[in-house]
Amino acid sequence: MKKTILALLVIISASTYSSNVIFKSDKMAMLAGSWIWQKSTGGQNGSYTSTPKTIGSTKKLVFTAEGKVITYKNNVEIRNSNYQLTKGISVFDNLEHDLITFEGITYVIEKLDSRNLVIVNNFTDGYSSTFKK
Repeated sequence: MKKTILALLVIISASTYSSNVIFKSDKMAMLAGSWIWQKSTGGQNGSYTSTPKTIGSTKKLVFTAEGKVITYKNNVEIRNSNYQLTKGISVFDNLEHDLITFEGITYVIEKLDSRNLVIVNNFTDGYSSTFKK
C-alpha cells in the first residue's frame, strides 16, 4: 500500500512538473520578440492614461527565449534583466493566472497572443500596459 501511494505521489509530481515546463516553454516562445508600448491605464481610481505621445517617449520590451528582457526608452537600452513566468494568484479576483515578473515587479498576463501583450501590475491601483509586436 505504501509503495502504491508513493508511486502515485511520484506520478502526480512528475505530471505537475511536466505541465509547468510545457506552460513556460509555450509562453516563452509566444513572448519572445520585440513589443512596442502603446498605452498604460490605471492608477488611483483608474483615471490615468499615458501613451508615447502624452509622455513624449517610446518604450520597447524585447523578451528572449532564454529568459532575458531588455527595456528600451527612445530606442536606447536602459535595462537588461531576467524575467520569470509563473502561475499565481491575482489580487484582483483571487484566482490563478499566468504571471510574469521582471524589473522587480510582478504582472498578471491579461492577454498574450502573436500580436498583443497586455500586462497588469499585480497590486491595487496598478497599471495595465498594452504592447504590440
